[in-house]
Amino acid sequence: MPVIQINTIQLLIDNHGRKINYLRLAVTDRCNLRCFYCMPEEGLNWLSRAELMTYEEMLRGCSLLVKMGIEKIRITGGEPFVRKDIMQLLTALSKLSGLNELSLTTNGVLTAPYIPELKKLCIKTVNLSLDTLDANRFFAITRRDEFADVMQTLDRLLKHDIKVKINAVVMDGKNTQDIGPLVELTRNMPVDVRFIEEMPFNGEEHAFGGIKWDHVRILEEIRSAYSGIEKIKDPAYSTAYNYHIPGHKGNVGVIAAYSRTFCGTCNRIRITPQGVLKNCLYDAGVMNIRDIMRSGAMDAELEDKLLTAFGQREKDGWDAERNRLEKTGVHESMATIGG
Repeated sequence: MPVIQINTIQLLIDNHGRKINYLRLAVTDRCNLRCFYCMPEEGLNWLSRAELMTYEEMLRGCSLLVKMGIEKIRITGGEPFVRKDIMQLLTALSKLSGLNELSLTTNGVLTAPYIPELKKLCIKTVNLSLDTLDANRFFAITRRDEFADVMQTLDRLLKHDIKVKINAVVMDGKNTQDIGPLVELTRNMPVDVRFIEEMPFNGEEHAFGGIKWDHVRILEEIRSAYSGIEKIKDPAYSTAYNYHIPGHKGNVGVIAAYSRTFCGTCNRIRITPQGVLKNCLYDAGVMNIRDIMRSGAMDAELEDKLLTAFGQREKDGWDAERNRLEKTGVHESMATIGG
C-alpha cells in the first residue's frame, strides 16, 4: 500500500518509494494567449462546461487528497483567471485543514486586479509565465499584444510582497537573446527566473523535433555573461537547478523539463480540467476522478482507486511518454494538462 501513517500524518508513497505531496490542478483548458509552443494559432477544441470539473468536484477531490497526504496545491490552466469566479475556488481551497501551501501559475494578463485578494488568501508564491522582455517578441511568441498587462502584474505582485517565480521557455531561434535580459531582472528584483527546456506539448499532430537548448547549454550561456554565478542549495523535490549571482537580489534556475533529470525525486501529481489524474506530465492519464464522482462513488471508493493509481506510477517521464505514444499516439497541448 503506498500510504504510511506516522502519528496523525499520512504520507503517500508510490511504487518507487517516492513521496507524493504536491498536486497541480488545472482548472481550465482555455487561455487568452496563443503561445506557439503550447497550442495552434486557432486555439484548441475547447472543453464544454459539462466536460469540465465543477468547482465543487475540484474541492471534494482536493479535500480528499489533502487528507491522504497532499500538502501543496498549485492552480494552473490553461490560464486560471479566464475561468469565471476562480477566486471562489481559491478561497475554499485556502481553508482546507492540512494544506500547507496554495499557489498558482498565470500568464499575468488578467491577474493584476486580483492580487490584493491573493495576498489576503496568504498565497505567497505566484509563477509568472514570461518568455521575453521584448514587446515585439512577446507578440510573436504569444500571438497577442498583452505585454504591458503582464509587466503590470509583475510590478503589483512584488509591491504586495508575493514571491514571483518567472518561468521562461527557451526556444531556439525565438528568444535565446532574452536569456541575458531575463537574468538581469534578478539584479534589482527579488525574483527567481527559471529557464525551462522546451517540451513536446504544442497540440500539433507532427512529432516533436527535440531541443537544441538543453539545461546544460542554457547554463553555459548564463555563465558566459556571469562568471561568478554560484550553485545554491536546491529545495527538497525541486525541479530546478538553482543559482545565485553575487550582488543580485534574486536567483536563477534551470529546469530540465525535457531532459527529465529530476524524475527520481518527483513528488507531484496532476489533475486536468476534465478530471484526468496524471501521475506524470508525460503519461496518458491513469483514471478520471470526475467520472468516478459522477458515478456516485463515495470518498472511500475514490481513495482506494487513487491509492491503486499511485502504486502504478511510471519510473520516469521517458517511460511515461513511450507508453503514452504506444497506447494513444496523442501529441497533447500544455493547455490541456496544466503544464
